[in-house]
Amino acid sequence: MEKFKTYFLMVGLTLLFVWFGGLIGGKSGMVIAFLVAAGMNFYAYYYSDKHVLAHYHAQPVDERSNPRLYRIVRDLTQKAGLPMPKLYIVPDPVPNAFATGRNYEHAAVAVTEGLLDLLDEEEIAGVIAHELSHIKHYDMLIGTVAATIAGAISMLANFGMFFGARDEEGESHPFVALILMIVMPLAATIIQMTISRSREFEADKGAALMTGHPEWLQRALSKLENFARRGAVIHDADPSTAHMFIVNPFAGLGGQIANLFRTHPTTEERIERLEEIKYQLRSN
Repeated sequence: MEKFKTYFLMVGLTLLFVWFGGLIGGKSGMVIAFLVAAGMNFYAYYYSDKHVLAHYHAQPVDERSNPRLYRIVRDLTQKAGLPMPKLYIVPDPVPNAFATGRNYEHAAVAVTEGLLDLLDEEEIAGVIAHELSHIKHYDMLIGTVAATIAGAISMLANFGMFFGARDEEGESHPFVALILMIVMPLAATIIQMTISRSREFEADKGAALMTGHPEWLQRALSKLENFARRGAVIHDADPSTAHMFIVNPFAGLGGQIANLFRTHPTTEERIERLEEIKYQLRSN
């Protein structure tokens, strides 16, 4: 079912991109947009994980180089019924973590050195369980495709701004061009944010059920939020990958306007929902 949802979303976003291309260039624009979207989806599916890991200088680790982290991940993957993902450590003092990969067999979990230094073993387990929940529900691929298509729509909007929207007869449509410039990039961004926010809640829930201890992730999120408020940002942080992290790497920057376009729910909301799950687990 999760695979079906993933592929359905990929097709839906691709059709949105193709329709957008048709507004700019008619049938020819639709054909070009389809070919571009197909190429982007191919790249996102097969190579986005390698690109992200390389971007953040992630270093592979195994049982010998980091036995504590390996043991935590191994124990949780056995509980979740997942194959062991590849493990990476990002050489950065800012605490954070993310998962990437197109499926169970090609999944990877990366944590920063700062996260390993800041959190205790139970809190690390809560974070790892969150990332494994993303893997279990194919969230990494969905988020990557959504970000790719959203970026492509913004690119098309810029193209439409300079060249305008034209039909097959070459007639210009200024009003359509205005829609391209304003409405479509905003719509694509909202789609990306909605997908990211809802799936963060689901991953938190999955982590709580996987460990049986929602308070582990609650404590971890609280510590990560407090650290983020200092304004520290991961080196080479990229807005296009912000949705992948357990907490937004730009959380410590900006004000109310930045909060309007959050890729994550607020930490307070996440902790409150985990509190509800904790109550439910104790009641059973």
